[in-house]
Amino acid sequence: MAKDWRIIAYEKKYALSTVSFWRESKETAIGQKEIHSMTEHIYFLNHMLTKQFQVDLAVLNETPIGMIAYNEGEINQLYVHLAHQGLGIGGALLEHAKARSCGRLKLYTFDVNKKAQQFYEGKGFKKIAYSSDNEEGLPAIEYEWIRCLSRGSEG
Repeated sequence: MAKDWRIIAYEKKYALSTVSFWRESKETAIGQKEIHSMTEHIYFLNHMLTKQFQVDLAVLNETPIGMIAYNEGEINQLYVHLAHQGLGIGGALLEHAKARSCGRLKLYTFDVNKKAQQFYEGKGFKKIAYSSDNEEGLPAIEYEWIRCLSRGSEG
């Protein structure tokens, strides 16, 4: 299957469709309804998340199907529309963030989200800590990825 989607910088015109698939994906992954209203979630995306992180989207025909919020050392959010999971979109968004990182990224995922754990571990992330310090009150796992230097690049 040819790649017919692309990665773009987030724009506010995509807020409703982005938050819609984000909520559905998260709720499915953790088995818990989103604790914030749609209005609060859109406000968070447009006025808080975008101030602290670069937010990029995977879009198919101008419809968002994946999103990632990251900076040089952290991935804060990574979600793919349920209908588009398993097609390499999450991996491409992750590689996109890795390429723009300082060579080390940290992130959290919920302990109940075994699919995400398998995904991140398959992409080179290692478990480094456990926490329950989140709004959902769920146990979470902190992961870290560190870019490996090849022997040829050591100096």
